[in-house]
Amino acid sequence: MTTLQLGLMYGGATLLFLFSGMPIAFGLGAVATVFMVAFMPHASLDSIAQNVYEEMASITLLTIPLFILKGAAIGKSRAGKDLYSALHVWLHRVPGGLGIAVTIACALFAAMAGSSAATCSAIGSSAIPEMRDRGYSARLASGLVAAGGTLGILLPPSITLILYAVAAEQSLGRLFLAGIGPGVLLVVMFAAYGMYRYRHEHRHAQAHADAGGARAQILHVDSYTLREKFEALPRVLPFVILLLGVMFALYGGFATPSETAGLGAVLALVLVAVVYGAWRVPDLRPIFASTLSESTMLMVIIGMSLLYSYVMSYLHISQGSAEWIVSLHLSKWVLLAAVVLLVMVLGFFLPPVSIILMTAPIILPPLKAEGFDLIWFGIVMSVTMEMGLIHPPVGLNIFVINKIAPDIKLGDIVWGTLPFVFLMMAAIVILCVFPEISTGLPDHFMGQATRR
Repeated sequence: MTTLQLGLMYGGATLLFLFSGMPIAFGLGAVATVFMVAFMPHASLDSIAQNVYEEMASITLLTIPLFILKGAAIGKSRAGKDLYSALHVWLHRVPGGLGIAVTIACALFAAMAGSSAATCSAIGSSAIPEMRDRGYSARLASGLVAAGGTLGILLPPSITLILYAVAAEQSLGRLFLAGIGPGVLLVVMFAAYGMYRYRHEHRHAQAHADAGGARAQILHVDSYTLREKFEALPRVLPFVILLLGVMFALYGGFATPSETAGLGAVLALVLVAVVYGAWRVPDLRPIFASTLSESTMLMVIIGMSLLYSYVMSYLHISQGSAEWIVSLHLSKWVLLAAVVLLVMVLGFFLPPVSIILMTAPIILPPLKAEGFDLIWFGIVMSVTMEMGLIHPPVGLNIFVINKIAPDIKLGDIVWGTLPFVFLMMAAIVILCVFPEISTGLPDHFMGQATRR
């Protein structure tokens, strides 16, 4: 049987299992096992557990449950609501400042928690009602929170970037630094759109009221004294200092990524105990339960995905696919566009974890051969996968918003997120024209790397 036939069968079987409703981890593991039985030596079945263990025995992967513990400690506390409230107090007089506060709060919380869903839930549960009460449309309010939540897979510590570092064999420290510039770019773009859109809706509502129509709700400006503004900071500053301290320990060369993750987890638990009094067993149980559940789910997916990739490599499917792509002699930018389109389409159905581990063996060798910086591409790929979090049919953040704001129709949430999908597309184009936005920080702090 030819490699092409094997590849088509492998891909077809994968789609069949995934669309059957089987959990992703078990679907990938089942496909890999079936093809091992059919096309590999029977002795290879005896080494399944060993192969999975060896692939997962990576010091980089150790950071995943530790960063998840750090995020769970922060996400299960009132840190998200306090962060949003503090930013609102300081930005309330800026026209559209509430949307800016939400975007910045999402970015900071995503950087502390490392989870898109947790960011949407923690910030959205307080921010969406507040925005609705102050004249923001349901579409804009839900779109801002859903899009802000996607920053959780781009800003460090990002679980997605950790997995990409393992799959692409790239420096995790450089990837974390490379995500900061594009993350700030997206924050600015989201905040600017939120301000523009709010002002447009405000003018439209005012004009409708002036013309004798029903008076729409117009933003009212609260008044806060300087003392009240500073009183909003004490609960937020410890977590911001934690974020900065963890980044300083990592990039200052004082700790490895796994040590930094452990330090961040311990300090986050200490902070929620001191700031929110969450130190009793009933307070800690949901934190550790959430960490155990999410870590187990991710590690099972990772293990099965790595087994899936191993079988693909053994049968020369990944190598053959890469050679076929190279043989097409596409220009480097057409190749990049095709790869980005592939990742975008896969994002319709699969989470970022599965996309990275399934496609890396196929798409990275041709991109490397064309001279693309794999650190830079990791960021471009992450931004592309962010789109999958806010568009159907998967659209995890859409359903999180629908759960925390059931009064907003699902259709309104989808329409509210679409402008942010186009903003992400624009960000990818900007990163292609100005790659230094991504590569500048790692080159400055960690030295010029050999592009590979």
